[in-house]
Amino acid sequence: MQTNQIANFKANEIIRKCVHCGFCLATCPTYQLLGSELDSPRGRIYLIKSSLEKNHFSGESIKHLDRCLTCRACETTCPSGVEYGKLIDIGREFVEQKRPVWQKAMRYSIRKLLTTPVLFNPIGRISRHSKKQGEAIEPIVNSKKVLLLGGCVQPVLAPNINHSIKNILAKLGFEAIETPQKQCCGAVDQHLSAEHDALIKIKSNIDTWIEFDVDTIISSASGCGLMVKDYASLFTQGDDYYQKAQEISNKTQDIAEFLIDKDLSKLELEQANISYHEPCTLQHGQKLAGLVNSILDSLGYSPAPVKDSHLCCGSAGTYSIFQPDLSNKLKKNKLNNLNASNPQMIVTANIGCLMHLQKDSEIPVKHWVELLDNQTN
Repeated sequence: MQTNQIANFKANEIIRKCVHCGFCLATCPTYQLLGSELDSPRGRIYLIKSSLEKNHFSGESIKHLDRCLTCRACETTCPSGVEYGKLIDIGREFVEQKRPVWQKAMRYSIRKLLTTPVLFNPIGRISRHSKKQGEAIEPIVNSKKVLLLGGCVQPVLAPNINHSIKNILAKLGFEAIETPQKQCCGAVDQHLSAEHDALIKIKSNIDTWIEFDVDTIISSASGCGLMVKDYASLFTQGDDYYQKAQEISNKTQDIAEFLIDKDLSKLELEQANISYHEPCTLQHGQKLAGLVNSILDSLGYSPAPVKDSHLCCGSAGTYSIFQPDLSNKLKKNKLNNLNASNPQMIVTANIGCLMHLQKDSEIPVKHWVELLDNQTN
C-alpha cells in the first residue's frame, strides 16, 4: 500500500506491507458480524493511513477503530506479515486526542479501576468467579525457582488458578515466586492509548523482575504473557531498557510452554468431558495455536474440535466494557460452538475469556490448569 509523508517510521513500514489481498476479511470477527469494509483490518489500515497523512478523520473513524478487538487473527492469515496489532496501537494513540472528553474520562476511569488493587478488589470480590480449592503443597527443599506473574485481576476473580499452578509446579519440583497484584503487566494502559502510564509500569516490572535469579517467568493469563513477550519491541536498541526488556521477554513462557515437556503423569487430574476455548492472545498473539490442546490430548481429555475456533469470544481485555453489543454477539456464537459437543465443562487459558464466557454459560468455565490439580475442600 503506497503511503504519503507518514512521519511515524514504524507505521509507514507496516502500512506499506499491506497488498490489499483481503485474506484478513475471512478471519476478522467484526467483519464477519457487520460486513463493512471499514470494520475489517484492511479498512482500518486505510483509516489509520488517512489520519497519519493528515487527511479526513472523524468520529466515525474512531468508532471503526474502537470496534477492533485487537485479536490479531488477521496476522495469522496475512501472507505479507503485516504487524496489524502494532499498527492499531499507533493509530489509536494518534486519534486519542480527537476523542470527546466523556470518552477520555470513561477510558481513564476503567484503566485506573482495573489496575489499582485498592479500587478493584472490593468490586472484584463481589463478582468473584471461584475460590481456592484444597491445601497448598509445599515445594521440596532446594526446588528450582520460577517467577509466576500473579496478574492484576486474576488473584481476586479466580485465585484458584495461581493456587493450582503453584501446586502443580511444586509436584514437578519447582517453587513459584508469585508477583504481587500491583505489578500489572501494562496491557490495559497500552491498549487504551496510555503509553506513558504503560511504560512506567513496564520499566518498574523490568527493574524488579530482572533481580530474581530465575531462568523462567511463567504467565497463566495469555493476554499478560503476550504483553510481556512484547516488552522488547517497546524500546529502541539504543534505549537503556532495551537489553533488559529483551531478557525479560526471552524468559517469559505461557504455562503451557513450560509444561509441554514435563512429566505430568503423577498429577491428580479432574475427570471431565471438556470443550476448550483457545484465546486469541495465545493462538494469534503468542503463535501457540494447538499447544494446550496437545497437552489435554496427552492427558486423555481429547476435547472435540470447535467450529470457528480462530474467532474471538468477544472479551478482548476491556472490549466487553466498551463494545457490549458486539462482544455479546461474539460470546453467544462462541458458546454455541463450544457447547456443540455437550461438554461438562469449558476450559480456557485466559482470565478475561473465562469471566466473559462464564457470564452466559450454564456449565462451569475454568482455566485448563485447574484440571491438573484435582483437590477438594
